Amino acid sequence: MLQRDYILVVINQFVNAIMQALHKSLDLSNPEEAKEAAEDAELAIAGLLDLDPSVAMQLTPESLVTMMVLSGMGDTVANYVAYSLNALGTLYDKMGDAATAAIRREQAAAVGESFGCDPTVPPEELVELEQKLNES
Repeated sequence: MLQRDYILVVINQFVNAIMQALHKSLDLSNPEEAKEAAEDAELAIAGLLDLDPSVAMQLTPESLVTMMVLSGMGDTVANYVAYSLNALGTLYDKMGDAATAAIRREQAAAVGESFGCDPTVPPEELVELEQKLNES
C-alpha cells in the first residue's frame, strides 16, 4: 500500500511538472523560453525514471527502455513517458529542431512498443493538455 501511494505521488508530481513545462513551451514567440520549457519537460521525464537528466535524454530508444525495465517502474509510468516524449517530438518540430524531434519520437515509439502503450494517446490526466497542444 505504501509503495502504491508513493507511486501515485510521483506520478502526480510528474503530471504537474509536464503540464507546466509543455504549456509554457506552447508560446513559440519566445524561442529561448520554449526551448527551456521543453528541457524542463525532459527533466521531468528523467526525474520520473529516476535517471540522471544529462544522460536520460541522450539514451538510444532501446537503452531508455532497458533503463525503464531496470528501474522497476517501467510498467507503471510507460504511458506517461511515451506520451510525453511524443509530445516533445511535436514541440521540437514546431521549434524547427527536426533532429531532436525525431529522437524523441523514436524513444516514444520504443517505449510504446516495449510496454504496450500508444504514445499518441494521452493518459487521462493529460487529455486537456493534448487538446491545447493540438490547437497550437
